[in-house]
Amino acid sequence: MKAMDLDGFVIDLDGTVFRGEQVVEGAQQAIASLRAAGKRLVFLSNRGNISREMCLAKLRRLGVEASLDEIILSSTVTARYLREHHPGCEAWTLGDWGLQDELAAGGITLAVRPELADWLVITLHETLTYHELNEAFRAVRHGARIIATNEDRSFPGEFGDHIDVAGMIGAIAASTGAQVELVVGKPSLLMAEAALAALQLPAERCLMIGDSLASDIGLGKRSGMKTALVLTGSTTTEAAGLWPARPDWIWSSIGELTTKAAVKGEGMT
Repeated sequence: MKAMDLDGFVIDLDGTVFRGEQVVEGAQQAIASLRAAGKRLVFLSNRGNISREMCLAKLRRLGVEASLDEIILSSTVTARYLREHHPGCEAWTLGDWGLQDELAAGGITLAVRPELADWLVITLHETLTYHELNEAFRAVRHGARIIATNEDRSFPGEFGDHIDVAGMIGAIAASTGAQVELVVGKPSLLMAEAALAALQLPAERCLMIGDSLASDIGLGKRSGMKTALVLTGSTTTEAAGLWPARPDWIWSSIGELTTKAAVKGEGMT
C-alpha cells in the first residue's frame, strides 16, 4: 500500500512543514502533489499561541499553499470545546495574543479581570512577563478552572528545541496547587474529531503525518488513522524503534510522501 492511495491527509506543522521560519525541504512540493492528486488535507497543530489568520500568513510567506478552513489549531478546538460545553463562560489567558484572537473568533468572552474568569486557558507564551504570570495565578486563586491547549514539553525551532506549554502549566500548577482539568491538543481525540470532521472522511482513509511520537503518531493510532513519522523534528530513528506503537511509515521528511519510501514498510527501521 502507498500513502498516496489514501484520501485524507492530516499534517502537523512545527517540525513537519517548517522549523521556525525555515520551511522543511520538499514540504511545498509534497503538499502541491496532494492537491494535484485531488486529495483532501488539513493542517493540525498543537500551536495555541497563534490564530489561524497568523498561521495562514506564515504558510503563505513560506510558499505553502493553504486556506483558512484547512487550518485547525489547538486554540481553535479549545474555543469550540468551551463554547459547546460551557456556554457563556469567561476566560483569562496565559499565552501570546494569538490565543485571545482565536478564542474571541470562536465566540468566547474574555474576562476583563483575572478574578472574574471561569477558565484559565494556558498555551505557549513566548513573550511571558512576571505580570502576566501573576495575573494567571490570580485567576486560579479566585476559582478559575484550568484548560490547556496542549502539554508538550518542547517544540522544534530553527536552533534546536524550545520550551513549550508544559513549562507554563508547571508554573501555575506548582504555585496554586491546582491541576489542569482538560488538555485539548494532540493526541486528544478532540483534535482527531475536528480533523476528520473537516476532511469528511473515515479515519481509516486518512494519514496522520507528524514529527512527534506522542502527539502525532499517538493521535493517529488512537483514532484509527494510518501514521507517518517524519525525522525533521526532534524524534530520532532510535527513539522510533523503542516506541511501542510503530508508525506505518518513517520518512526522513514529508518530501518522501511522493517517493518510493511512501510504500508501506519502506523507509522504516
